[in-house]
Amino acid sequence: MIQSMLAPGIMISACGLLLLGMNSKYSLVVTRIRALDEEKRKLKLHADENKITKDQEKRLNSISVQIGKFAYRIRMVRNAVIYYSIAVAFFILTCLTIGFHFIIKNIDLTGIVLLLFLIGMLSVFAGIMFACREVIKGYQIVQIEIQES
Repeated sequence: MIQSMLAPGIMISACGLLLLGMNSKYSLVVTRIRALDEEKRKLKLHADENKITKDQEKRLNSISVQIGKFAYRIRMVRNAVIYYSIAVAFFILTCLTIGFHFIIKNIDLTGIVLLLFLIGMLSVFAGIMFACREVIKGYQIVQIEIQES
């Protein structure tokens, strides 16, 4: 029974590591959004006082574009976290079903165990796809910063 629960148990651990990385990324993106928003407020204050230079106006436009892209990034991180969490739930259900399978001998739960595990793996795959999209968007934001310099 314990040997049967090994694969879902390892996947729970793997998803925990993925969640840890995503939570760290989430925190970094939120911090960057807040910093850009603060810079935007300061620049708009200067703009309201008619003391804004062309470079500051260019920076203000760049910040607006970046904040939009960061908003997309934060949604991708959120989606990755949700799918990793769903995967953990399905791997836990897989372990529980394996346990019930060994306790209740007269009911064959093999198909349900396999289905739960596969749904968990599909959730991990979906989380990975959202994480990849987030990395691509992060690269685009860096390109904006480079072009601005």
